[in-house]
Amino acid sequence: MFGSLSIPTLISRVIVLLTAFSVHEFAHAWTADRFGDNTPRMNGRLTLNPMAHLDPIGSLMLIVAGFGWAKPVPINPYVLSKRSPAALMWVSLAGPLSNLLMAIVAAIPFRAGFYHLSDIFLTSGNILPTIPQFLGDFIYINLILMLFNLIPLAPLDGEKVALYFLPSSWSDTLDRLRPYGPMILLLLFIGGPAFGIDIFGMILGPPLRLLINLLVG
Repeated sequence: MFGSLSIPTLISRVIVLLTAFSVHEFAHAWTADRFGDNTPRMNGRLTLNPMAHLDPIGSLMLIVAGFGWAKPVPINPYVLSKRSPAALMWVSLAGPLSNLLMAIVAAIPFRAGFYHLSDIFLTSGNILPTIPQFLGDFIYINLILMLFNLIPLAPLDGEKVALYFLPSSWSDTLDRLRPYGPMILLLLFIGGPAFGIDIFGMILGPPLRLLINLLVG
């Protein structure tokens, strides 16, 4: 799907970038706000304005590589824990769930029979992507963002979700790994392909294909 950086592909990715990242981070901010933590509101993150959420390097990576990140929403875990033991988990889960919801909505035209999976790969014009191409990008990137963020390593959302559900023995392991999380992710993302091993592809590929088949058919 991301074999070339044609103008239609770039336009499609920019639109997806503005939408998927903004809604993802807004979902974190809105959920924290609902649990009584006004930290996101005070930092101007309770908004769908993309300029409040986009990270320059992460945005460029999404456009060029089909993978990227946004600025994390600041929260106060102490305030959240006073409201509910599950509050931090729900705040963390809100972002990936928003990506799943957006992918489901974008898949409706395929399920309704207006488009087919093969339409995603049809040649577009010189400037604008076709509607199936854009919807395909939108579904694909939102699912990738959801699955990647659910990996249980800091600073990803999945770590906080895992901490809530795992027994204390596993929680201690994640606590010890937290300072090294970004380095581990970087090594997996860069070091794996350097040795011809697509680690993220092996981890994310099977659930990604399953979800695309379920959503698009």
